[in-house]
Amino acid sequence: MKAFALAACALLTMASGPAIAETATVNGISLHYTVAGTGEPLLLLHGFGSCAADWGSIAEKLSATYKVISIDARGHGQSTNPGGVFSHGQAAEDVRALLDILGIKQARAIGFSTGGITLLHLATAFPDRLSRMVVVSGTNYFPDEARAIMQSAAMESLPPDVLARYRQCASRGEEQVRSLVGQFRSLGFREDDTNIQAADLAKIKARTLIVHGDRDMFFPVSIPVNMYRSISGSALWIVPNGDHSPTAGADETTFVNEVAGFMAN
Repeated sequence: MKAFALAACALLTMASGPAIAETATVNGISLHYTVAGTGEPLLLLHGFGSCAADWGSIAEKLSATYKVISIDARGHGQSTNPGGVFSHGQAAEDVRALLDILGIKQARAIGFSTGGITLLHLATAFPDRLSRMVVVSGTNYFPDEARAIMQSAAMESLPPDVLARYRQCASRGEEQVRSLVGQFRSLGFREDDTNIQAADLAKIKARTLIVHGDRDMFFPVSIPVNMYRSISGSALWIVPNGDHSPTAGADETTFVNEVAGFMAN
């Protein structure tokens, strides 16, 4: 507990320099990312429709201890996606390719929603590339609840705050927003995108912290519980009254403290 407190305190008090924007060509796309801080590499992967910039103060606090690499997933933010199709398996391959370009053999990582699903793909397909990971509001398959929401997605029906976030992150304007909404809807009909079995989860070598709200509208709490049972040595944090963004707002400091302790062992 003493080590936990010291690590958390360090993250909240130390200052880091400004993030540096970079671009890499991977798998036929231009992948945009930012780098801030020094130390062991820590990847930050955002949710669908979001972008690296949305990590905000969380990235800033973590960069006091780690070399934080915040990535715009293909088609998001300033990253391109000429094919106009998104899959979490491909997103994981993009991250692996970026690690190769940067000469990083192994990294820590935090992923939210789509970012967390991407980490599960990466950790099962390339078990040696991640040492520790935090999967926030992720899933190893899409249940009926999630598919219903995804299949009904449209510009006209998205909640105003969600559409505003899409627009804030879309560097190429309304056309990019419409494309992403369409890709999100298409994911709801695909059977081949995310279907990670318990036997595959058992192959994960990264020390894993699973964070989930008990009122997540996409992925019921039974999913993170089963993932916890399948991933050897994992830890589970169920956030009471937490929705699909269980660590947002007032809970951000608690989240950073918990992650600091977990990452610092």
